[in-house]
Amino acid sequence: MSRTTQEPTATLVLRYVVGGIGLALIGLGAWLVAEEPDPVGVALWLAGAVVLHDGILAPSVLAVGLLLAGRRVAPERGLLRGALIVAGSVILVTLPLLVRPGEPPNPSALPLPYGRNLAIVLAAVAVVTGAVLLVRRRGRRQKEVPGGR
Repeated sequence: MSRTTQEPTATLVLRYVVGGIGLALIGLGAWLVAEEPDPVGVALWLAGAVVLHDGILAPSVLAVGLLLAGRRVAPERGLLRGALIVAGSVILVTLPLLVRPGEPPNPSALPLPYGRNLAIVLAAVAVVTGAVLLVRRRGRRQKEVPGGR
């Protein structure tokens, strides 16, 4: 018996509906890119985002996950990888604004000091991650001690 005949009909219908919506959204995105004044530039930017994600962000997160596979850090590995994903995503979104040469074509595009604000956001990610780690470790220690104290 094949896998699709074992699935409930509602699940199969939902799968096709969601797949159809996905294909429609891909078509809409392609149409919007084609309507841009510079569709080649937009397509190049999107390709660069894919390359950065698949070539830098994802392998970095996986490598750090492997490094954190030790017994002492293993319970927090998911949290640390999540923090790295957030930090890497923020950097990838902000980096084009920071390294673009010359004046921005739209004066309101960079009205704030994005370099400083990027550092603040990354520090906030680190502080929140550290706080969650401490709370989790404290909770784990309290469970290990008889009587909860």
